[in-house]
Amino acid sequence: MGRSRSGFIWLPDTDEGDFAGFLVLRARPGIVMTTTSQSRRIGASPASVWEVLSAFDRICEWAPSVDHSSFLSSTTEGVGARRRVQVGRMTLVETVLVWDVESTLSYRIDGLPPVLDLVENTWDLTRDGDATMVSLTANVIPARSSPARLAAKAIVRRLATANSEMLGALSDVAESR
Repeated sequence: MGRSRSGFIWLPDTDEGDFAGFLVLRARPGIVMTTTSQSRRIGASPASVWEVLSAFDRICEWAPSVDHSSFLSSTTEGVGARRRVQVGRMTLVETVLVWDVESTLSYRIDGLPPVLDLVENTWDLTRDGDATMVSLTANVIPARSSPARLAAKAIVRRLATANSEMLGALSDVAESR
């Protein structure tokens, strides 16, 4: 599952039907969080993988769906760094929540459709011999209304696909260094 930065815990009374195929977590009453995670062994050191991820404003150079990216803050690394990301017609703002060098990068994604109350991506890196095991976990809290939860289901699936593509692209870039 990866580490949750939002402190949500599993409760058995969660309505999982809306998000079949995803791990569903529940926090306070009425708040449901869906988590989707992919992992990949990358034939590069954690330092090489971190070098790619920590160039926070340059995600457009390797992530296939990102058309443009740039810093929005004077902080360019660490907690609080913000970047603008253009994905097609959608403009996203990503704000770093966790910056643990060669270990974890977590950021909140703002600008997705309003059927989502919170979206957070977390990259976890673990040394695996001369390679790195990289996990990319998305935590998503849909809006409370039923129609919003149904729309969020489709968005979560697209997010999972985009994250899988980013993981593959990160592997290609880090292994070629």
